[in-house]
Amino acid sequence: MMGVVDTARIAHDHGLPGHLVDFVGALRRHGVAVGPGETVDAARVLGALDLMYREHLREGLAAALLRRSGQRQVFDTLFELYFPAALGAGTGEVEVPRVDDAEDGPVDVDALRDILADLLRDGDTDALEELARAVVDALGNSGAQGNGIRGAGGQPSWSAYQALRMLSPETLLARIMDELRTGGAEENTFADEVLRREIRDRIAAFRKMITDEVRRRTAETRGREQVAKTAVPKQTEQVEFLSAHAEQLTALRRTVHPLARRLASRLAVRRKAAKRGTLDMRRTLRRSMSTGGVPMRPAYRTRRPGRPELVILCDVSGSVAGFSHFTLLLVQALREQFSKVRVFAFVERADEVTHLFEPGAELSGVMQRVLREAELVAFDGHSDYGSSFGGFVEHWGEAITSKTSLLVLGDGRTNYRDPNLTVLRRIVGAARHAHWLNPEPRRQWGSGDSAALRYADVIPMHECRTAAQLADVVEALLPI
Repeated sequence: MMGVVDTARIAHDHGLPGHLVDFVGALRRHGVAVGPGETVDAARVLGALDLMYREHLREGLAAALLRRSGQRQVFDTLFELYFPAALGAGTGEVEVPRVDDAEDGPVDVDALRDILADLLRDGDTDALEELARAVVDALGNSGAQGNGIRGAGGQPSWSAYQALRMLSPETLLARIMDELRTGGAEENTFADEVLRREIRDRIAAFRKMITDEVRRRTAETRGREQVAKTAVPKQTEQVEFLSAHAEQLTALRRTVHPLARRLASRLAVRRKAAKRGTLDMRRTLRRSMSTGGVPMRPAYRTRRPGRPELVILCDVSGSVAGFSHFTLLLVQALREQFSKVRVFAFVERADEVTHLFEPGAELSGVMQRVLREAELVAFDGHSDYGSSFGGFVEHWGEAITSKTSLLVLGDGRTNYRDPNLTVLRRIVGAARHAHWLNPEPRRQWGSGDSAALRYADVIPMHECRTAAQLADVVEALLPI
């Protein structure tokens, strides 16, 4: 079913070259940087590969267009939209059982689950793909009197949620396991666990088939661009810290070291370019004596930039904790860029947690240790920036010197408590550099209990909603 590109739809657009340009444009809109060179390479791939082999085309275009890790999920989703396997219901090789044998009658769910169980047991991928297509088409086109999911005005409505809820493929696991076990065989815990995981993988693959098919059918009725706005997942570095769920935060943490390597590489280039200081006139004139007074080889004063000390003051309350954790991991990976790093966490009051971020420390569950071991709560556990700043100056004020670069991490939401701007001015005035990284959108600064705009009058504040924004800010702030 999924092996052939639907050339009819592509021809209906504006030819293969125009279709490729549209596809590349969609990739760019979703954060995949594709330049003219990559586009030309992709055109060569289209000319060299047979469209009858769709997976070959997918891999060929991916090799030509993608240059960084983390972009494949975006690419695959858009590929399914722009290079669909078919139009409409396709070949219709699988017939969905009906309760009363009527062509548009209610679907016989029990019989359909029996078919699904057999295919999952046998691991027949092609047949499962055909079944997914048939199920989505049947449910979307069933009348209101049946168990279909017709939309407004009796038009077909495609819903992966409805289809998967009706089939409940995950509830077939025990049944399939019983059928696959050899009768009378001794129990083998290891073999059973391997088999169980294999069946779970098949079920997960079928759920994805349903989702992909629904997306394809919806794109036919609503348009590719409209579906892409909501269906295409964000790249990991584009996920917003404050709205990220646990799985996305885990994926974000996996990008720390690659991101740190890129930043370190850019910093090395900047340092190389910055080694030349101002023109040294005396040495230049001396050199020119060997060329008849013509300054062919200018001499420059050598710059010897030092590595500054870094102090981080971070809010670890609520959803801001995910942003603070990621930023601290990034700083840890860039630790060699600083002569000394000290970390202070706060909620209602501040406490030093530098020892938890020493080189070689286990950082996977470090935020849980921060919340458990540090003294951060005084009364009700709600953020109190003013009190935290005051406590920091009282107990660790000497940490801020003329060699110190200060980073404040937080959203600036004070729960309507005193923001203590006077103390913050004192801290900022004592530091060599000071910057505030805020994970909230700029348009929300100053709304509700946010004192962000008031703090921004005292210290430069930067919007850092995503890892990509954070990387840009950190690169600009890193010492050279």
